[in-house]
Amino acid sequence: MIGVLLRVGVLLAAFVVAVGAAIHLSAFATTAPDYAKFSLNRERGLTTIPGVIAGAIKLDGRSVMQFGLLLLIATPIARVMFSLIAFLHEKDWLYSFFTFIVLSALGFSLLAR
Repeated sequence: MIGVLLRVGVLLAAFVVAVGAAIHLSAFATTAPDYAKFSLNRERGLTTIPGVIAGAIKLDGRSVMQFGLLLLIATPIARVMFSLIAFLHEKDWLYSFFTFIVLSALGFSLLAR
């Protein structure tokens, strides 16, 4: 089941990124790029999870691609959570403890700034 979870998560993330890329490229299909100057475009909505979700709901191409990357990041986290639930269900306290430590480290690394 864990293998299926990982495969489905990666395939779903790849599909969402591809859809976002298609939306983004179709929006700029007639615009010629200007390579003479470089401007760093930092949109505030793409730097937070709520901003990415709000943009993905509006079908903004970059937000949809960013949402696909969030799905890709969430896939191994879901695997660890699923493993923790399975170990707790089996009452395997040692593996539950170590899996909880791994889950805590993942959570801390994502939320710490």
